[in-house]
Amino acid sequence: MTAPVPVCPLRLKKGCDDAVRKGAPWVYASDIIDSSQLLMVPSGSLVSIENHKGQAIGVGYYNARSVIACRVLTLGRESIDVAFFKARLAAALAVREAVLDVPYYRLVHSEGDGLPGLLMDRFGDTLVIQVGTAGMEALQPLWLAALEEVIAPGAIMLRNDVAARTLEGLPKEVKIIKGTIAPLVEVQENGCTYFADLMQGQKTGWFYDQRDNRAMIAALARDKTIVDIYSHSGGFGVLAARKDAASVLLVDSSKLALELAQKAAERNGVAGHCATMQGDAFEVMAQLHRDQKTFDIVLADPPAFVKTKKDIAAGLRGYEKVARLASALVKPGGLLFVASCSHYAGRSAFNKVVMDGVVGAGRSADILKQTGASFDHPRHNLLPQNEYLKGLLLKCD
Repeated sequence: MTAPVPVCPLRLKKGCDDAVRKGAPWVYASDIIDSSQLLMVPSGSLVSIENHKGQAIGVGYYNARSVIACRVLTLGRESIDVAFFKARLAAALAVREAVLDVPYYRLVHSEGDGLPGLLMDRFGDTLVIQVGTAGMEALQPLWLAALEEVIAPGAIMLRNDVAARTLEGLPKEVKIIKGTIAPLVEVQENGCTYFADLMQGQKTGWFYDQRDNRAMIAALARDKTIVDIYSHSGGFGVLAARKDAASVLLVDSSKLALELAQKAAERNGVAGHCATMQGDAFEVMAQLHRDQKTFDIVLADPPAFVKTKKDIAAGLRGYEKVARLASALVKPGGLLFVASCSHYAGRSAFNKVVMDGVVGAGRSADILKQTGASFDHPRHNLLPQNEYLKGLLLKCD
């Protein structure tokens, strides 16, 4: 397979090359010297990144439609070919296999694994892939060929239905490009069996990023009463029941998610300790409070409330409300775990609104632990804004 070559130079303004040389994976449009050549470059094309004097720095892919105009693939003159992707994929695989003994994890996490714009979640012999940039879309034949050499999965699905593709000028689509995929697939995590709907489920069908947080809560669950708000398909609650929680109430607005959670509870032999409740999370929490229900552990892992910068204020108010309603359900001396998957909501702002919510409920709390994503979601060291998952474990009065 012929490797593509950079179609033209992308020259940086004076002083803007230092960050790239130090490993920054993004080049902003404002850092680039305008050129007539770049105006003709198709979205996603490879470009040679140069300093203001024309000296080569590395290779990336370019999209004039994006504020992040270029994403760096490599420093130096390394060819972007099947061997390049094979090396990156093999390195990512080795990290996961060194820690996990079952093939269920995020295999590739974009810049964190040196493959910007590419996400891969592994479900045994099946891979679900999201391509978020025109550059990775253009390079798809190469990384698919490399994937065959590194893993040779039996089935591959593209869940390319994310909003980022629209910004990149790409169509949204969901399709199977290899093999067949069952309506439900099993997920093995923390010694527990779950089920995921890869075609209709949220994002790639499962949230591996909460693996370590689920294990943390499960270690505290023995003989405890637990309510899992925004339970999705039971990741927190079913594992807690496996670890001898006295009872678990799973709350979600999605009928499908609760059906999957109940199926997981049955598979793991804990259906008798798990109950489900479908409804809007805010309304359910308010009703539980009116009914004077309290729990030893309250979990609240809502979807992203802050999806763009313009949503920050409203989204933070949403997290404050979650914390206020959830903390009112915690027994004195009990635990509250609240999470945010919004990368626009910084950790300090998130912590503040959660604590404001606790105070607003007439409670006080101590922070026992701040958490993030599991290790198979590495963050590039020069992209602090990509620390999207944040969690707070609190002990309430």
